[in-house]
Amino acid sequence: MVKVPSRPVPSRPVPHRPLTRLLLAVGVTATALVAVPSAAQAAPPAEDDAKSGGRVLTVAVSQSVDSLSPFLAQKLLTTSVHRLAYEYLINYDAKDSKPIPGLATEWKSSPDKLTWTYTIRKDSKWSDGKPATAEDAAWTFNKMLTDPNAATANGSFTANFAKVTASDPQTLVITLKKPQATMTALDVPIVPKHIWEKVGDFSKFNNDQSFPVVGNGPFVITDFKVDQYLKLKPNKTFWRGVPKFDELVFKYYKDGDAAVAALQKGEVSFVPNLTPAQAAALKTQKNVKVNDAPGRRFFALATNPGARAQDGKKFGNGHPALLDPAVRKALFLAVDRATIVDKVFQGHAVEGEGYIPPRFGSYFWKPEGAQKRTYDPVGAEKLLFSAGYRKNAAGKRVGKDGKPLDFRILCHATDPNDKAIGKYLQEWWGALGIGLKVECLDSVSDPWVKGDYDLAFDGWSVNPDPDYVLSIHTCGALPATPKDTGATDNFICDPRFDSLYAQQAAEYDTAKRADLVKQMQSRLYDTGYMNIMAYPNALEAYRTDQIASITTMPEAAGNIYGQDGYWSWWSAVPAGSSDGESGGGSSAGVVIGVVAGVVVVLGLGLFLAKRRRATADDRE
Repeated sequence: MVKVPSRPVPSRPVPHRPLTRLLLAVGVTATALVAVPSAAQAAPPAEDDAKSGGRVLTVAVSQSVDSLSPFLAQKLLTTSVHRLAYEYLINYDAKDSKPIPGLATEWKSSPDKLTWTYTIRKDSKWSDGKPATAEDAAWTFNKMLTDPNAATANGSFTANFAKVTASDPQTLVITLKKPQATMTALDVPIVPKHIWEKVGDFSKFNNDQSFPVVGNGPFVITDFKVDQYLKLKPNKTFWRGVPKFDELVFKYYKDGDAAVAALQKGEVSFVPNLTPAQAAALKTQKNVKVNDAPGRRFFALATNPGARAQDGKKFGNGHPALLDPAVRKALFLAVDRATIVDKVFQGHAVEGEGYIPPRFGSYFWKPEGAQKRTYDPVGAEKLLFSAGYRKNAAGKRVGKDGKPLDFRILCHATDPNDKAIGKYLQEWWGALGIGLKVECLDSVSDPWVKGDYDLAFDGWSVNPDPDYVLSIHTCGALPATPKDTGATDNFICDPRFDSLYAQQAAEYDTAKRADLVKQMQSRLYDTGYMNIMAYPNALEAYRTDQIASITTMPEAAGNIYGQDGYWSWWSAVPAGSSDGESGGGSSAGVVIGVVAGVVVVLGLGLFLAKRRRATADDRE
């Protein structure tokens, strides 16, 4: 599901939301001077438009744009676009996701790690020709600190900031209230002060009224039509090198089959989020390559824990029986995850357990021994019976109020996986005497934000640093009042989880922090409000007669769409151009990254996956 908050991110133990995406996973030392790795070397300038004939790279997407404002955007599509349009202080290496220079060329911390100094590069310019400086970065962060409406999307990153200053155009200094492990993972787009200081109400400004949009990333946003397209062109002054395609277009397709058909016809260059059947069909197509890579996200079953706000007021209409741990555990005992992987994902997934996907080995956790919940419908039946939930004469399971247990689950109408798994849940839970209504909607955001649901299909892409996806389950992420939106995923508020979150957020020792993150996952598992069913592979395809080469992340068995950086679209080489080999001929094929049960394990410091929420509304 997707949250499209319209209100500020509340304060929390250690910033929430994009908030502290704890740095360390990379083991940055007190002083880190980073050289640009091979994956980030400057690309040769693109050919002149007249010579190229206007080479366009078109990406089919099913997700709607929530906002083109970096201060409001939370969906994967828009946060990915912002990575293309704006530089972040520090980027992630496409090879292994370690921190590399972005707008900042180097960074260092004071001995107590409360003061961080970033050296801002001299060769970054805004697309209107003005230089990008430390003042722009300081203004961006200070705006988030002083204006709650500018903190909706990324305010958690700055919640622990005490002061941000620019002593000169190339020096940015951030002073912290307490240590913060995400200081080399501040996933905040830096915006041009001279443009944004003119904005009035940040809660209403969507940055979509005047084009081109001024930025300093590899691309410039040039046009946008709601649920039709989003267009970008190369930033000719981008310091790392100009992209080789003359235009990048994200074209909206509500129907996945229509997007695949467009790929087959050559009307689009790339299609993400394929179903196994679509991927299988495309493998035989001429001039099409299928990428099957380890998953960066999880597919989960979320239960409403009783929607509430920070002011203590409850709201929504979640089923009260789901507040009983016995009911939640029984429901999940009756979920056959192996069948989901085999029948729904057809092997293009790994069975789910812990909250962090196995692709990110250092933080990956799975239950062991008695803690582990395996498919056990008989055990689920016994658990419900012993907890006082008996069947009536009609075979319906009844609650302690004597009423039949009938639940609703939010389903994304555009996601075939939701629908398929919904049918299995109706069968499995029906055997327990529990009814389930699968409510498939084009957008699940409204009922989710209002707490008007019992269960929901949930999923998030994870960042190179796990902080964000952990923060969305802290008490501080709850909405301030029932009228607000909050940055919470599922209204979970657990003091023990919050305590562990605060500890990991301030822990610079990578091994100790990894252990704390695993403890958090264990706690989340035990409470049973969020049950991970699978870690789907990234299934995507592109036309080799349009794209000669493109960078995956990580470079070995990685994804193309939704990266923690701009490497894919920035590096893409047009087929038949002097920049790369032609993709013509019958180069149909498949790039294999991982198959069910086979995990690519990366070291601690490596990348965890993407940050944003995923669900047909915004699961990508």
